[in-house]
Amino acid sequence: MADNPSISRAAAVRQRSLGWGLRVWVVLVAFVLVAPTLVVIPMSFGAGSTFEFPPKNWSWHWYAEFFTSKQWLAALANSVQVGVLAAVLATVLGVAAALALDRMRRGRGVIRQLLMAPMILPGIVVAVAIYGVFLRWQLNGTMLGFVLAHAVLGLPFVLTSVQTSLAGYDPIMEKAAASLGAPRFTTLRKVVLPIIAPGVLSGFVFAFATSFDEVVVALFLQTPAIKTLPVKMYESIVLEIDPTIAAASSLIVVFTTVLLFVPAFLRRKEQS
Repeated sequence: MADNPSISRAAAVRQRSLGWGLRVWVVLVAFVLVAPTLVVIPMSFGAGSTFEFPPKNWSWHWYAEFFTSKQWLAALANSVQVGVLAAVLATVLGVAAALALDRMRRGRGVIRQLLMAPMILPGIVVAVAIYGVFLRWQLNGTMLGFVLAHAVLGLPFVLTSVQTSLAGYDPIMEKAAASLGAPRFTTLRKVVLPIIAPGVLSGFVFAFATSFDEVVVALFLQTPAIKTLPVKMYESIVLEIDPTIAAASSLIVVFTTVLLFVPAFLRRKEQS
């Protein structure tokens, strides 16, 4: 029986209205999530000696305070160094784990859930576990300890991103390369990695952003000699009311937002 044109038009109208409804809902949710964070940006330009929104007078004073303070710059340098090293380690381990899971036939789900545990478990539980283990290994308060801990936290993001890229990967190309005499490492370097490169780069970005923003584990591992920027910000708001934290928060918000656009760009490029 042929479709009734009036019914088809009514269904199309409902679909369009549902689409607009979902769009409005997404915009509202995004506003609720983002608006409180964006409040800190105008506050960072305040000229007063305390937090004020909206600022009565505008000034670059707190940004100048941030970039001329040895403590704030040292914390920033620690965060960047830990973030880069942790992201590199997490990317190497995550790519290896994703490739191994892609070739496994038994126990794949169990192993994947274990590797995803740092993302699933509450942050405080992971922090206490890492603190207890690192205390025995004498890694608390060391750069190596920070890198290892943050690599563990970034590993699930790399694993998820690389596995998404592997979902569209055809293993026949590996067999074709092997039939032409290519060694395993050459096949990995020239065939597999170029195909999953967008997923690898996305995982690296997410791992770095996770490390750069992480504060709970860093609070357990920090010492007066090694503090990351989030730890310095936490101490600044708890121990003293220092408006410099508003400038630091604004820089993190802008930097992280720009950084997280990279995976979206890579995904769009991969699809095109």
